[in-house]
Amino acid sequence: RYVVLTTKHHEGFTNWGSSVSWNWNSVDTGPHRDLVGELGEALRESNIRYGLYHSLFEWFNPLYLADKKSGFKTQNFVLKKTMPELYDLVLKYKPDLIWSDGDWEAPDSYWNSTSFLAWLYNDSPVKDTVVVNDRWGRNCSCHHGGYYNCADKYKPGTLPAHKWEMCSSIDRLSWGYRSNMNIAELMDEASIIEELVQTVSFGGNYLLNVGPTKEGVIVPIFQERLLALGRWLDANGEAIYESKPWRVQMENSTDTVWYTSKGPAVYAIFLIWPRDNVLELSSPVPSPATQVSLLGFAGTLKWQESPGKGLLVTLPNVLPSPLPPPSGWTVKLEGVR
Repeated sequence: RYVVLTTKHHEGFTNWGSSVSWNWNSVDTGPHRDLVGELGEALRESNIRYGLYHSLFEWFNPLYLADKKSGFKTQNFVLKKTMPELYDLVLKYKPDLIWSDGDWEAPDSYWNSTSFLAWLYNDSPVKDTVVVNDRWGRNCSCHHGGYYNCADKYKPGTLPAHKWEMCSSIDRLSWGYRSNMNIAELMDEASIIEELVQTVSFGGNYLLNVGPTKEGVIVPIFQERLLALGRWLDANGEAIYESKPWRVQMENSTDTVWYTSKGPAVYAIFLIWPRDNVLELSSPVPSPATQVSLLGFAGTLKWQESPGKGLLVTLPNVLPSPLPPPSGWTVKLEGVR
């Protein structure tokens, strides 16, 4: 339950009144508002964690281009722009998460990443609570960080040993807003749910991107997708929030059934409703005390041991909602191994 705002992308415009981005920030020009601060206040009222994305480099900044030309032997851009902004963001807004980006052209020694992170974790006002990602210098990604991004839209395929996050975008072709996008280029609700479920089964967090218009509006098609995902989480969030990977991530025979767990409960999330209303699960080992229920549906479900192994769950004839989502239902299993 966290939101990450782009405080500054690679073009250098800051969404707060950065003193080292004179006249190229949201307070001096454009909306004349501190967008980083306003969003933070709104999120904290909703008890949602606040993450700040910040690009270390800038495409067009003369100081950066000069440092790059020197083979990164000079650090004028880092000392006069990048580091003042990062310290300012932490001291002013006390973020729960820092999502660093734009690191790949230079080593961490150029960015002064280690000295900043040492301050962040030892002396900053958020030293006991803050989390960071893994983009702090060339070859740092997937090796160092509070959690790993590894790459945009990263899918590990097996259970990673380190906490990780999958960042994805509703618009398959862009992380920003494109006025010429068409519906075929956007993720539909079923694709988003499938990506979320696979990510969480492998122990990852899911960060879904939308690009607002230049007026700061989230366009209706993005709203529709986000609200649909919210409705799905209203019914199935018990299997997602605060869950952990189970001993098996997915059914051997299919990639349409995925598992998560929370305490003694095991959740089997199936992406396709079985034609005969019987869900076959070969991985869980049932016991006489096993109870099975469908999230969003009252009562328990009938089940029997499968002739091979596992169990056969009889699903209700009526789908659990008058307007079922196109994908994703969750069976809760108690008393299984």
